[in-house]
Amino acid sequence: MFVDSHCHLSFPDLVHQLPAIRQAMAEAQVDRALCICTTLEEFGDVHALALAHGNFWSTVGVHPDNEGVQEPSVQDLLDRAALPRVVAIGETGLDYYGMEDRKGGRSVADLEWQRDRFRTHIRAARACAKPLIIHTRSASDDTLAILREEGEDGAGNRAGGVFHCFTESMAVARAALDLGYYLSFSGIVTFKSAQELREVVAYVPLDRLLIETDSPYLAPVPYRGKTNNPSYVPLVARQVAQTKGVALEAVAEATSRNFEQLFRGVVA
Repeated sequence: MFVDSHCHLSFPDLVHQLPAIRQAMAEAQVDRALCICTTLEEFGDVHALALAHGNFWSTVGVHPDNEGVQEPSVQDLLDRAALPRVVAIGETGLDYYGMEDRKGGRSVADLEWQRDRFRTHIRAARACAKPLIIHTRSASDDTLAILREEGEDGAGNRAGGVFHCFTESMAVARAALDLGYYLSFSGIVTFKSAQELREVVAYVPLDRLLIETDSPYLAPVPYRGKTNNPSYVPLVARQVAQTKGVALEAVAEATSRNFEQLFRGVVA
C-alpha cells in the first residue's frame, strides 16, 4: 500500500535490526522501499539488500557531503547502474549548509568539487536513462542552474528524477516541477514548525509527489527524535492527506504509482 522512496537501511542504526524492521513494515502495509547509496564504498552493502529482498531496490551514488571517499567517474556509476535492481543514480546534488561550522569556514567557491561531482552524476543518469535522486540544502539556485546547464530542462532526452526530502521554498518547488521532477516529502512535514513546507505540499500535484522516511533520520511525529525506519512512512502519508484534504488511500495509491513510473523496473 505504501512505499518508502528513500531510506538508508545499510546504515549501522538499521542494518542490525533488519528482520524487525521488515516485520514492522509488513504490519504497517509498507510493501516496498528504495535503499539509497551514499558512497561507492557502501554500494555493495546497499545492493546486497536489494538482491536479498524482493521488495527492496537500490541506487548508486556519492552524497555531496561525503569527502575523503572514492570519487565516482561516469563509468563507475554506469557499471553499477547496469546491475540488477539498481534503479536510480544518487543520492547526489549540492549541500552548502553550515559553511562556517560544518564546512570549516570554506566559501561556496571552495565547493567546486561538489558541483563537479553533481555533473558527473547527471551525465551518468542521462547516459543510462535512470532517474536522479537529488539532495539540495542551502544550494537550490546552483542545483537548478546545473541541472539546466546539463540539459535537464524538462524537455527532450532527460534523466528526470526526484528532489528528495524537499524542504525548499514554493519558488524552488515550482522550478523543480517545471523541470519535470518529482518532489518527495519526509517526516519533516509532520513537525509543528513546518507550516510553510505544508503549504508546498498543498501546492504540489498528487501525481508529482513521493513520500519517504530518509531513515534513520527525521522520524515523524510522534516519534520525532527517535531512530526512523520505513514502517513510519504512513505517518508522512497521513500528513500529506490531511494537508491536501484527500483520503489516505488516495495518497498511498498515487505515491505508489508515481514510484513505479519514476523508477522503471520496480514492481508491486
